[in-house]
Amino acid sequence: MSTPQDQSTTQATVPPSPEFAAQAVAQADLYERAAADRLGFWAEQARENVTWDTDFTDVLDWSGAPFAKWFVGGRLNVAVNCVDRHVEAGNGDRVALHFEGEPGDTRAVTYAELHEQVQRAANALQALGVQAGDRVAIYLPMLVESIVAMLACARLGAAHSVVFGGFSADALNSRINDAEAKLVITCDGSYRRGKPTTLKPAVDAALAKGAPSVTNVLVVRRNGEEVDWVEGRDVWWHEALEGAAPQHEAESFDAENPLFVLYTSGTTGKPKGILHTSGGYLVQTAYTTKNVFDVKPERDVYWCTADIGWVTGHSYIVYGPLANGLTQVVYEGTPDTPDKDRWWSIVEKYGVTVLYTAPTAIRTCMKWGEEHPAKHDLSSLRVLGSVGENINPEAWNWYRRVIGSDRTPIADTWWQTETGAQMIAPLPGVTALKAGSAQVPLPGIVAEVVDDAGEPVGPGQTGYLVLTEPWPAMLRGIWGDEQRFKDTYWSRFPGRYFAGDGAKRDDDGDIWLLGRVDDVMNVSGHRLSTAEIESALVSHPDVAEAAVVGATDETTGQAVVAFVILRGGHEQGPDTVADLRNHVAKEIGPIAKPKSIMVVAELPKTRSGKIMRRLLRDVAEHRTPGDVTTLTDSSVMDAISAGMNATPQD
Repeated sequence: MSTPQDQSTTQATVPPSPEFAAQAVAQADLYERAAADRLGFWAEQARENVTWDTDFTDVLDWSGAPFAKWFVGGRLNVAVNCVDRHVEAGNGDRVALHFEGEPGDTRAVTYAELHEQVQRAANALQALGVQAGDRVAIYLPMLVESIVAMLACARLGAAHSVVFGGFSADALNSRINDAEAKLVITCDGSYRRGKPTTLKPAVDAALAKGAPSVTNVLVVRRNGEEVDWVEGRDVWWHEALEGAAPQHEAESFDAENPLFVLYTSGTTGKPKGILHTSGGYLVQTAYTTKNVFDVKPERDVYWCTADIGWVTGHSYIVYGPLANGLTQVVYEGTPDTPDKDRWWSIVEKYGVTVLYTAPTAIRTCMKWGEEHPAKHDLSSLRVLGSVGENINPEAWNWYRRVIGSDRTPIADTWWQTETGAQMIAPLPGVTALKAGSAQVPLPGIVAEVVDDAGEPVGPGQTGYLVLTEPWPAMLRGIWGDEQRFKDTYWSRFPGRYFAGDGAKRDDDGDIWLLGRVDDVMNVSGHRLSTAEIESALVSHPDVAEAAVVGATDETTGQAVVAFVILRGGHEQGPDTVADLRNHVAKEIGPIAKPKSIMVVAELPKTRSGKIMRRLLRDVAEHRTPGDVTTLTDSSVMDAISAGMNATPQD
């Protein structure tokens, strides 16, 4: 494992200001209360943050481990918790969503308006045959309708499966079929870097490959792009909602009713459908939003820059913030359209107080220069958050100094699609912050760093991050594959959840994340499987074999680096690399494009035929390859190293 950048075992800290600490939502006693009675603490959080139609009888049933049941016997409706109850409390006039389109169009949606839209959408979905227990695929960009669609599914007790709008038709098809989605919700198109884009053609192509479970496609009109239309199958969103009743009587569902299936890359080519249920997930997302971001709905304007296609968008755009009744910004486009100060103009325009973004974005803004944020008044910001891959101390310090004017706390959060909600993070009014460290498990969460034998490591030693006690927002399985769930997360350290990340504790007991230890890469906060990209490369007619590794990258956290062997009779031409990169984009999506591809004669293999990706990672990161004694032919590495040094990098 690598070690954290710029980090010694003792590190200067930034304590919270007395003024911030005095008014902070979270106080230090949260840790004491959670440690004294962990399940009692979670029961308290559940009743404080969530409205239950039927109270739960037991906090946790772990008898079927590793399959958990939280808040047993409790019944609730997630959408009611996110919308209806705020209207009923007299806050219907509060803005729920400030929508900012990339071209500059805007829309303010109050909680009362959101309430009506969600009810109409629920009625429209019911009219198309969607009912509790069904799955609905959502393939949309960052629109108000995207959030309405998710909440309408939750209101009906139907699980949504949101697929990132950048994924290809093939990737969309596999996810639709795995979840057996009844309905697909998409749009004509969106805007990207100042140009109109299309989404519906990818849906049409995905369904043309075969998707027998799908009965209808609901299409949001966004940019007016012409789209093909299948009569009897395709339905306009606006027409369906206009024809639907504005009231919908919400039903309550069991706390363990499925809320969503979200696909994430695994160490085998097939993506994993991560299943999350309702009660525990909503409790933890609401609790963490409130305490980690120190939010008070009457004062804050919150902005999470993620996409709803990823778990951050689920937990910290839709469910956590709306459960807290927050006002938030939803932005459709890229941070550099039309100019590199777009984000900061949005912060100034809406008076954003809490900003949650990824280290990749922060490092990109660093590259662009301080002059862009300097054009805008960012004094409204009072809490900054970081999510995705590890944040290096240099980016942390720049974020605090340039964006936060050296006064805002930074909540560097560690969690995963599988954990559902934040697990390790500082509490801004309590924790003395360290640049680059996620620090300690949140109150109610129990984590440890262990060695190969599962024993806790000492200060300064590296190990594996494990979660030793169940938590409310934990995944309830992999859709349709119980054994894979057990093998992937619970077999390495029996009885404990293995996160797949390396970590170390410093002398103060704070946790520093070191990145993935398996074959999953974290590119700009998006988890990508090496096996899935290798499979895409090998599907190209010129490629015989491929090996993919993640190499440390200054901007994106990790970059995709591929080594390929061409089929006999195929020679590398001037367009080979570009052709292969585009092929991966077509098969998976642009986010999976290798940053660099090297054509090689052989790959480093052990005598048993295993490709030694560790050695390829050394080469990709321009290090001298490690031990090559187990290779069938150690000279292979000499040729690859020489070729890599001679290959121009993108």
